Order: sequence, then structure tokens, then C-alpha cells
Amino acid sequence: MADDIRANVKSLAEHSNGVTRTPGTASKTAHCYIMHALIIGGGLTLADNYTEDTWLKLRDAVGAIQNSTSIKYNLEELYQAVENLCSYKVSPMLYKQLRQVCEEHVQAQIHQFREYPSVLTSVCSVCNNVVQIMIRSIFLFLDRTYVLQNSLLPSIWDTGLELFRTHIVSDSAVQSRTVDGILEQIERERNGETIDRSLLRSLLGMLADLQVYKDSFEQRFLVETNRLYAAEGQRLIAIECNEDVSLFWERKPSYVSDCACSPGLSNLLDENRVTELTLLYQLFSKVKGGLPVLLQHWREYIKSFGGEIVGTPEKDKDMVQDLLDFKDKMDNVAQRCFNRNETFINAMKEAFESFINKRPNKPAELIAKYVDSKLRAGNKEATEEELERILDKIMIIFRFIHGKDVFEAFYKKDLAKRLLVGKSASVDAEKSMLSKLKHECGAAFTSKLEGMFKDMELSKDIMIQFKQNQSDPSNIDLTVNILTMGYWPSYTPMDVHLPSEMVKLQEVFKTFYLGKHSGRKLQWQPTLGHAVLKAEFKEGKKELQVSLFQTLVLLMFNEGEEFTVEEIRSATGIEEGELRRTLQSLACGKARVLNKNPRGKDVEDGDRFVFNGDFKHKLFRIKINQIQMKETVEEQVSTTERVFQDRQYQIDAAVVRIMKMRKTLSHNLLVSELYNQLKFPVKPGDLKKRIESLIDRDYMERDKESPNQYHYVA
Repeated sequence: MADDIRANVKSLAEHSNGVTRTPGTASKTAHCYIMHALIIGGGLTLADNYTEDTWLKLRDAVGAIQNSTSIKYNLEELYQAVENLCSYKVSPMLYKQLRQVCEEHVQAQIHQFREYPSVLTSVCSVCNNVVQIMIRSIFLFLDRTYVLQNSLLPSIWDTGLELFRTHIVSDSAVQSRTVDGILEQIERERNGETIDRSLLRSLLGMLADLQVYKDSFEQRFLVETNRLYAAEGQRLIAIECNEDVSLFWERKPSYVSDCACSPGLSNLLDENRVTELTLLYQLFSKVKGGLPVLLQHWREYIKSFGGEIVGTPEKDKDMVQDLLDFKDKMDNVAQRCFNRNETFINAMKEAFESFINKRPNKPAELIAKYVDSKLRAGNKEATEEELERILDKIMIIFRFIHGKDVFEAFYKKDLAKRLLVGKSASVDAEKSMLSKLKHECGAAFTSKLEGMFKDMELSKDIMIQFKQNQSDPSNIDLTVNILTMGYWPSYTPMDVHLPSEMVKLQEVFKTFYLGKHSGRKLQWQPTLGHAVLKAEFKEGKKELQVSLFQTLVLLMFNEGEEFTVEEIRSATGIEEGELRRTLQSLACGKARVLNKNPRGKDVEDGDRFVFNGDFKHKLFRIKINQIQMKETVEEQVSTTERVFQDRQYQIDAAVVRIMKMRKTLSHNLLVSELYNQLKFPVKPGDLKKRIESLIDRDYMERDKESPNQYHYVA
């Protein structure tokens, strides 16, 4: 390691401080010192005057470097001398004397900073001399042995900085003159004069190295800059000056950091500071290449902020409303601040589409549920006009979603509930939303949804005909909704034990319907049924609006006074989980028409139920809501899986359709065609699986010579 350092110092010496020597002299001197080191290594002691003489040589060399004069000695010889002194335990004395020499030199320079007019050049020159790299190179062995082993001692480089900071920069008069000089140079450049930028950069770097930049310079610089631009702003209120803006843009990197642009824009957007954003856009538009910079930060801000909204599961409840608010805010900025610039508007759309699809399926599901909350009866938040505006805004967010089939699945599920249970707030609003979806996605997307509305309208006509043809009047007023299985969500069939009168009426309707529509099959869905019961309490008669399951339970109390959970299950045939929720709604909710023994919020196996004759309520018709089982993760997964299953069918159909037309196709071309035809996001791996499945089912085959080539099998 020492040999390498000597070689470096020797190389440095050949180009430093005006050293003049002949090769012979240098070689001889180096040879003598190497021999001297070997004699010392043999166990002899240093001569009495060796330490003193060697220090005098080193001090002369340091003085020559500090005063920028020629060094009398070979640098390798000086380095070897330091190494010899350190080897014989005189390192503390050597370090102390070097520090003292540097300190005396610094103290001797103070007067020139107080008197000389060119203070900036003097400060920069002395700083360079105090922390000269060549001084550290000569004393490198001391720095890497003694100083390194004593953690409390600053390195030679840090010592130089410390001395310069303590004796020169910390001097109030010197510091004031230096900062005044720097600010004067900046002001001269701002006024159009030419200055020495390298000197300015060196001085600012010096203040940063000395760790006094913030305290001594930055505050005054900001005050002066604020004063300058306050005055300049007044001057330019009525004057448009592109040249000044361009000059500011060119000079800015010398003393203002570029990193201020992004946080600055983010803060303005976060605080919705419209006036400042307008001025910022005007400023950037006057500078060549300014708008693309602003556009990039605008796009990144939208992706970052929107990504937080979509990517935080804890905020799923408010995701859609937050997205709508964020879109309104960005639209307002683009319209008012960015002069409706099409480039900025398109960048905003691209950014929304990017971040909203980084979390597949969930945004589509939550948008469908948000629409359901707005279209459901009981939503008194908005008038019809306001509701229409909300739906228009939702459609804008909906456009950004890639997996629109996920939205369709959840929307259809919620629409079915609204139509069948009569919970739709407005038929006009429902049809308006359907029209918007049709306009956005095409007739194929809404065909099943439109079929659901047609079923409801046809059912009304059928019921009118049924009641007109009903010869045997009944105590039960029956209403049936005829649902086309392909239009509606799939429901799990459940067999329950209906009262004989209901069964008889069902058979009458079945005979009537099949008589008009031969070849069709009816499948009853009791899970979707509801009824209005007339009940007598001590307070008087009431009407109870209940589900079919609640109806079956309550009708049992015409036959007896008290029943257990097991007896009710056996008599009604209702599935256990559904029965517990039904009993809970009747005995543990707000309208308790049954009493449970023992009392409690949950229904247990040993509980017994009695009709509550003392039931009181201020209303005549009371709606007893069924305890709705919250949509579980399993149900959400089930709906999503049905979507994926439908996607597989669509992929299979698209592959067969393409291969039937093209007969023979390579794998890459087939995948490319599929991406053009499919309207939902799909991974290449999923396409490959479907192709393999079709090969296994003999719809197509691989080419025997080229595995990436497929042939259609007729």
C-alpha cells in the first residue's frame, strides 16, 4: 500500500508547485532515504537532530504550498520523512505542529479580508490553500495511522476546514463582506451583466462544505430574491416579457435546485390554489420546453394521488366518492388553470386509466355498488337532476375501467334486487343509467339488463290476464314475476313447505301460464318472494310487510302458541342459516312480533318462540326487514369467478371463430387477433391455457413440423 502511495505522490510531484530538478538528483535522494529507512529498521535509534531537521523540511514544504511557491524537496522524500517520524512514535507532536502551522497561516490572512477589495477571490484562494490536497498527500501516512486510530481527532482535511471556519468565515466582518459579495454577483447577473460563474459556484460549494450555507447565506438570499421578484412583479404587471422569463429559466440552475418543481406543483394541487396554478402555467408556457416539464409532473401527480385512493383497501368504502371528487378537482384545474389544453386533458385521462386498473376488478365492483346506493329507494340525498349529474360523473370513471364485465356482474346482481323487491328509487333513473351503459359499451353489453326490464313489464301484463281469467276467488292476492333464466343472476333453488292454499294457487297459475306458453318450464324461487300479512294484536289490527320466509314462520302461530327452532325448521323446510336470520329479524329486531326465550341477540338451538300479542307500533303497515347477510368474501369471490368463467367461454368462442375463418394461424398472430377482439384484460398465459384446452377437445391441432402453428379441425 505504501509503495502505491509513494508512486502516486511521485507522479503528483512532477506536475506540482514549480518543482525543478534533474532525474538524477531525484533518484539519488530517494535512494538515500530508502537506505536510511532500512538502517532504522535494523534496530538503530533516530539521530538527536533528525526529528527537528525533518520537521523544518516539512514546515518549509507546507509554507511553500500555502504561499503557492516552489517546494525545495522531492514529494516522495517528504512522504517518506512523515512515515519515518510516525514509525518512531512522534505522531502526536507532528500532528500538533502541522495544525499550529496551518492555524498561524490562517490567522495571518484575516487582515486581507477586511481590507482588500477583491474579498471573494481572496476567500476562495485562501480556502483552497488551507485545505490543499497536496498537504494531505504529504501527511497521508499520519492521517491514515495516528489520526484514524484516534476517533476524537479530526482528519487533516477536516482540520483545515475547521480552522478556516473558526478564524475566517466566523469573523462577522469577513462573513458579511463575503455574503454581500456573493449576493452582489447574483444581482449583477440578474441585471444582465456577465459574471464569473465558476467563482460563484466555488464560493457556494465552500459555504456548503463549511456547513454555514444555511445560516450565513440562504436566509439572506431568499430575502433578497423575495424583494427582487416583488419589485419585478410590479414592473411586469402590465408588461409581458418572454425574454426575462427565458433568462430566469437559463440562470436558475446556478443557485436554485430543479427538485423544487415537483413538490411545488404537488403542494399547489393539494391545496387547490387555482390562482397560483394559472400563473405557473402561464410562466411555463412562455419558456421553450417548459410545458412538457409541467405536463410530466402533472401526469405523475395524478398517478400518485389516484394510486393511493385505489390501492388502499382500508379506504374502499369511500373509494368511488374520492375518485369522483378527485376527477372534479383535476377537471377544474385543467379548465381554469391550464386553459383547457387538450394535451393536459388527455394526459389526465391516461393517468386515470393507468392507476385505476392497477388494482384489477375491485374498482369495477365498488362502482357498481355505488350506483346501487344511488338508485335504491330511500336515497334522499339528491333530486332527479342531481342524480342524473352523479350518474354522468360515474360514467366518466367507468370509461377508464378495463374489466367492464366485472361491473356488469355486480350491477346486474344489485339491479335484480331493486326490481324484484321494489326498491328502485326511480324507473326513469334506472332506464337513464341503462341508456348510458348502452351508449358507452354497445347493445350487447346491456342486452341482458334490458331483458330484465322487459320481464318485469311482461309480468305485469300476464298478471292482469291471470286475474281476469281467475274463476275461483282466493283469500290470497298472488303476484308472480316471470324471469327469463338467461337474463337474471343465478339463484340457488331452495325447496320450502308452503301452506296448502299457496300451493294450490301456484298450480292454478302454472296451468294458466303453460296453457298460453307451451314448451316452457317454470321453476319457483321462494328466496325472492315477499308478502303482506294481516295480523291482530291487543292494540288492534296491523299489516306486516315481510319476506316469504318470514311469512312461513309467522303463519305457524295460527296453529300453535310456542315453537322451538327445530320445530319451525321441520315445518317450514327453510335452510338453517336462513332460518336463524329470519327468526332474528322477527324476535330480536326493532319490530318484535315474536318473543324469544331466553332473551338475546342471537338465535340458539334451544330457543323457544312465542307470538307477541302485546306488540305495539305507531304505523299501520310495518315493514320488517330481513336480517341481510352481509356480502361475504366468498360471495364476492363467487361473483368474480363467474365473471372469469364467462371470460373463458368468450376466449374459447373467439379462438374458434378466428381459426374457423383463417384455418391456419401462428401462435403470435392468433394472440394478436384475440387481443383485438376481446374487450376485457387478459394475460398471455390465460390465452395459452384456453388454446391448449381447445386442442385437447379437438377443436384445433398443432402443426406436426412447427409447434407454434395451429390448424382448425372442422
